[in-house]
Amino acid sequence: MSKIIVLGASGQLGTCLKMVSTRRGIQDIAFPSEEQGNILDEAALEILFNEHAPQYVINCAAYTAVDKAEEELALARRVNRDGAENLARLCKSHGAVLVHISTDFVFQGDTPKLLTEEDEALPISVYGLTKLEGEQAITDELEAHYILRTSWLYSEYGNNFVKTMLKLGAERDELSIIADQVGAPTYAIDLADAILSIIESGKSAYGIYHYSNEGTISWYDFARAIFDISGTLVKVQPITTAQYPTKAMRPAFSAMNKSKIRNTFALEIPYWRDSLVRCMNVLKA
Repeated sequence: MSKIIVLGASGQLGTCLKMVSTRRGIQDIAFPSEEQGNILDEAALEILFNEHAPQYVINCAAYTAVDKAEEELALARRVNRDGAENLARLCKSHGAVLVHISTDFVFQGDTPKLLTEEDEALPISVYGLTKLEGEQAITDELEAHYILRTSWLYSEYGNNFVKTMLKLGAERDELSIIADQVGAPTYAIDLADAILSIIESGKSAYGIYHYSNEGTISWYDFARAIFDISGTLVKVQPITTAQYPTKAMRPAFSAMNKSKIRNTFALEIPYWRDSLVRCMNVLKA
């Protein structure tokens, strides 16, 4: 039996949850394999829930290929909506609290203001749409839920913007990076810490919350900081979204207001550059 089970355990955030839970001395947490914790396999999930009798379920599993989703609506919807609904239904029947990870891409992002949990969600991509549908499936089915919307997730693990920039910076003399999409990076270690702090608080302040690192930057700013901190000598040119067309549209401004999660759970949210330095130090080591 485990108090907490983590689904999507092999992904970036799942790996960070393993690291942070070990550091915090949390032992009653399980990280089932992808086969055991397949959120589309209700029979396997039922076995898992019966085996562990969890009080909390953290869902890190998702379809996250933003551009590919434009051509794979059915698959993205199965994972992001139907998988979330499966978990909500099982959590309800087993008396567990669901902690579900969502995204800033549920917003249209056409207004330069910090987005609150009360702002209307109007996704402009299939990925954003299916993640919003997952949120709605959970809220319709299960009262005991925390939905955490996050943005620009990176860490030492998996594939992410930081590791891509370091790789490209080592291979090229010049890079062009989008400067008119603005948001906030999130160090997945910090998000993992926040999730476990919410669970350890023992509160029942269920609902939707926003979490990213503090500060607001563009992808261009982010890339410049990565190269500055790492000492990588590469010329970075700012370009517009129009100069780098992609299959999926992305919010122009998706920086989120974190007041609700900070005040409810007394969280200290690190500034984005401080967290980036921490991550880069681990990567160097």
